Amino acid sequence: MKSLWLPLVSIALLCACDDTATATGDGDGVPDSGGQGSFDAGHTTDCFFPSEPDRGPPPVFGPIVSAAKAPPPISGGTLLVAADGTLVAADPDRDAVYFVDPVAGAKVAQLDLAERDEPGRVTEDGAKRAHVVLRGAGAIASIDLATHKLLSRRAVCPAPRGIAYDKAADALHIACAGGELVTLPAAGGAATRTLRPASDLRDVLVRDGKIFVSQFRSARLLEVSADGSAVERIRPKLSGDPTAAYRAIATKGGVALLHQATRSGPISPARGGYGGGTSPCAGPVVAAITTLAEGAAQTGLVASAVLPVDIASTPSGSLAIAAPGNAKNGLPQVLLLEHPSECSMGLGIVVAGEVIAVAALDDEYLAIQSREPAFIELWKPSGAKRIELSTISRADTGHEIFHANSSVGIACASCHPEGSEDGRVWDFAGLGPRRTQSLRGGLLATAPFHWDGTMKSIDQLAAEVWTGRMSGPLLRTDATKALGAWLDRLPEHPHAPPVDAAAVARGKAIFTDESVGCASCHSGPRFTNGAMANVGTGLVLQVPSLIGVAFRAPFLHNGCAPTLLDRFGTCGGADLHGKTSHLAASQLKDLVTYLETL
Repeated sequence: MKSLWLPLVSIALLCACDDTATATGDGDGVPDSGGQGSFDAGHTTDCFFPSEPDRGPPPVFGPIVSAAKAPPPISGGTLLVAADGTLVAADPDRDAVYFVDPVAGAKVAQLDLAERDEPGRVTEDGAKRAHVVLRGAGAIASIDLATHKLLSRRAVCPAPRGIAYDKAADALHIACAGGELVTLPAAGGAATRTLRPASDLRDVLVRDGKIFVSQFRSARLLEVSADGSAVERIRPKLSGDPTAAYRAIATKGGVALLHQATRSGPISPARGGYGGGTSPCAGPVVAAITTLAEGAAQTGLVASAVLPVDIASTPSGSLAIAAPGNAKNGLPQVLLLEHPSECSMGLGIVVAGEVIAVAALDDEYLAIQSREPAFIELWKPSGAKRIELSTISRADTGHEIFHANSSVGIACASCHPEGSEDGRVWDFAGLGPRRTQSLRGGLLATAPFHWDGTMKSIDQLAAEVWTGRMSGPLLRTDATKALGAWLDRLPEHPHAPPVDAAAVARGKAIFTDESVGCASCHSGPRFTNGAMANVGTGLVLQVPSLIGVAFRAPFLHNGCAPTLLDRFGTCGGADLHGKTSHLAASQLKDLVTYLETL
């Protein structure tokens, strides 16, 4: 299979229509029984012309399917080039690790892991062992690269994310979403140190004897000292806010942080309001790269890279970005840049799959990993070779819709990365501030949706947001059902065991005390009665679920509480939001400790 390689400024060549062509179909973004069309009959189709470089053709999805085992949200960064040139590819969808010889152009081995292990990041130590983060199992798998055999599984933390090898200490550092930074001996054995430098950790890097960690939603890079204290080294400089730092890597000159940039100022909730106009970097969510070299940080935007989940650096310092949001639009999913600029255009590679990872073999030779179907593509400007990894399909229409570029350079996952939320308070014109809500933990039971409770069903939500605000194609009922089914199976983030069980018990007693009143609204299995209420904010809004609340700072609909403890201050509605003004500081601390376990 050969990829299409072309400048993004010439991307209109991808369109198989002109600006007056008419397509057939039933308007749902899913091919009809004849396999043709994705628009309303008689609709004038939109092609991707240079005058509108941030737009794309509407996504086209295959036959409706809802997988028995829901595939996890795309997280990216699952590919390693080992020291001997072997490609080690983790497959979170099929719970497997593949070993590919790029010289022979063939898969040489496969290691099957336990169901729901969800392998993610991979690193190599100095003794030819690969170490794989098992996101779903809270563990690390260590593998002999010579025999491809599993050496050990070690529990590390409930939600491990990033991993790095520290050559000087012959140790592994693992960054966890719960805020733990765990150090393990590379050769095996229990943890030698656990630090808690910050919350929401993503990647960990070792460079020049220093340890760096990234934070996912805030897109910050921190330098961690031996005592666990952290100093900010990168906070992207933008007119809006940085979010969703999917990947941080060491580069030739320093460090690169791949993240998203969000628009400042009001955004319209009207039809088409989430579009970005004609500028390639003017959308509400745009890919961005922040680099740190010689102590100086620089941020650049990247046009048309919807859902930037992985980045690789070539020996000369050029960058390759994986953007699977473009998979269903026929647009480039891998973008090549010499360096990020104010609005980088770069070169694009179109891959007939769904790209989740990219690695550089040399300055012109890339390895590209697709999740569905599962393959590695070895790519050069002169051509490409496809290596099949698995014939097992993990297709799921809901998963596809959620991650797809709707047609204006934005996906559901752009604001709900990994099915969660971006930590951002959006300013909606005519509505005011609205904190992005998480979709995890059983979404359908929380209907009606949105803070205002205006979306009565998943069908209305899809019609209003996906088709209306995001300009996506109209979805049939069976397609929105598949979307709802996939979203409803997203699990909450696992919690670390509470450090102070007595404080949790005291906090629970306060929470359930009728005179305090927390449980009168935050009741039932999801800790919400689904009612509308004014809790002192001046608005009548839906009572949110408290499941996973510890992961959702800042709090309340307008994000006025940076921490859960701040929620009980002046921005919390005083005694209109539960009767808590009489509680002592120690009691509030116990209450927060309990809430953090939900």
